[in-house]
Amino acid sequence: MKHRRAFNRLDRKPSHRRSLHNNMVTALLRHGRIRTTKAKALEVRRTAERMITRARVDTVHNRRMLARRIHDRAVLAKLFGAIAETFRARPGGYTRLLKLGPRYGDAAEMVILELLADSEAPETGKERETEAPAPNDAAEPEADDEPPASAAADEQAAETNTGADVDAAGGSEKAD
Repeated sequence: MKHRRAFNRLDRKPSHRRSLHNNMVTALLRHGRIRTTKAKALEVRRTAERMITRARVDTVHNRRMLARRIHDRAVLAKLFGAIAETFRARPGGYTRLLKLGPRYGDAAEMVILELLADSEAPETGKERETEAPAPNDAAEPEADDEPPASAAADEQAAETNTGADVDAAGGSEKAD
C-alpha cells in the first residue's frame, strides 16, 4: 500500500535527494529539456512546476525562496524573465514527459522531461466559441452566384489539361 508516502525517495538520503532535485531543475530550466528516468522525472517535474508557479509573481521574497534551490544566477534570471513570461497566463502544467523506452543495461524506463513552448498554450473556452462557426450557419447554403470552390477548382484543372494529355479512361498520360 502507498499510504502516507508523499513522494518517491529515489533510494537516496535527504541531502543527496535535495541536491539531485536542485541540479536537475537547474538543468531543465537552462536547457529546456532533460533526459532521465521516469521516476526521477516525475519527482523533478513536481519541483520544477512549483518553482515556475512561484516565479510567475516577481517579488523579492519569491526570488530569495527560489535562489535557495537554484544557485546559478543566469538560470534564476531566465526563470523570472523569459520562462515566467511564457507561462504567466497558464494555470499549471508547464512540462511534459516523452517516453523513450527502456535503457540498455538495466531496462529503466527513460523519458525526456521538457518545458512546453509558449505556442502550446491551452485554448480557453471563449476563444473556442469565437473560432467555431455556429451549427445553423454551416447548414445553410450560400445564395451567391459564385460556384462552390470545388467546381472552380475543377474548371481550372480542365483548362490546364489538354485533350492530348488525357487518355480514354480519364487518367492523365504524358504524350511522348
